Amino acid sequence: MSWAGWLRLIVVSGAVLLLEVLCRAGVIAKTVLPAPSVMAGDLYRLLASGTASADIGETLGNVAMAVIASILLGFVGGVAIHAMPRVRRALDPFLATYYAVPFFVFYPVLIVIFGLGAAPIVVIGTLFGVVAMLINTLNGLDRIPRVLLKTARVHGMDPVRTALMVKLPSAAPFLFTGAKLAIAYCFIGVIAAEFIMSSSGIGYSIAYAFNNFDNARMYALMLFIIVLVTVLNAVLFTWERRIMQRRRR
Repeated sequence: MSWAGWLRLIVVSGAVLLLEVLCRAGVIAKTVLPAPSVMAGDLYRLLASGTASADIGETLGNVAMAVIASILLGFVGGVAIHAMPRVRRALDPFLATYYAVPFFVFYPVLIVIFGLGAAPIVVIGTLFGVVAMLINTLNGLDRIPRVLLKTARVHGMDPVRTALMVKLPSAAPFLFTGAKLAIAYCFIGVIAAEFIMSSSGIGYSIAYAFNNFDNARMYALMLFIIVLVTVLNAVLFTWERRIMQRRRR
């Protein structure tokens, strides 16, 4: 593990330990926030009981579909817009203010178009994640060294080979950043949508627990989301670092 990894581990561990001490000492009331060790125990019992399995499975399925759609649409859209400078100049103001749009106001329209069920929730999750991937795709393509493109032309490489062997590897760090942001935003969009638009899923389960003062279930599910997203980002970071190391060799 690098020094940066150790530093992150120390900071997170220190924050968790401090929170544990404050909760155990009564500085933070148990009715407000249980100690991290208590949350972990509640999460273990919740997962072992299987009572949350259906909600977790539904949410993860919705998030997976939203992530796949966001990454694919964001990448393809970024490549297409990058190839049309005039279109990009026209869209830049909209991309810059995109996340100021309250997507949930479109839910009634989405119901009319897609009907009830998971589809509107997946669409909202995709709307949250797609532009993060699109913007990072544009940034990655912008930063491809021109000398590499000239070298590809000198060697007579066709557009497909240039894209696969020059553009894609050069833009890879930005694409990974876009994918990590898309995953985080899709989780936010899907779970937030389930809070107010669903009768199942992790978001609905958290909202139901909150309304019924079931702190144990609520914080256990929140901890599950935090741990899951952290692990996914760690996997992507490790994968990205290995690919970058292979490129340097």
